[in-house]
Amino acid sequence: MSIRYLHTMVRVLDLEKSMAFYSLLGLVETRRIDNEAGRFTLVFMAPPEQPECPVELTYNWDGDPGLPSDSRHFGHLAYEVDDIYAMCRHLQDNGVTINRPPRDGRMAFVRSPDNISIELLQKGGAKPPQEPWASMENTGHW
Repeated sequence: MSIRYLHTMVRVLDLEKSMAFYSLLGLVETRRIDNEAGRFTLVFMAPPEQPECPVELTYNWDGDPGLPSDSRHFGHLAYEVDDIYAMCRHLQDNGVTINRPPRDGRMAFVRSPDNISIELLQKGGAKPPQEPWASMENTGHW
């Protein structure tokens, strides 16, 4: 079973200010996704010599009142896996709660013992929906 680091996500309140800050650190924009339906923008920024190690800046167009007042806007770590169902089964068999099951065959969320959200994404395209995951409800939050 293999795993590959994808990115770290942080929520930002002012996309331009945040991009300017990460630019000062030497990071450059490597990818951008504007999602009209979801009303958010994702900007991936990485060191020029390490485009495979980005930070994902998540900006919600309508604001983000759920952000904590202490400015701790860490979102999650993301990893790509060869088989999302096998990984979730392995984690579950070892006592890990699957907070957001891979109902779509593409994405799942779990939490570390320190309550850090971990996003698992299926390598390549989504797998066909499969039980027990397809009908499994969310547990807690991620």
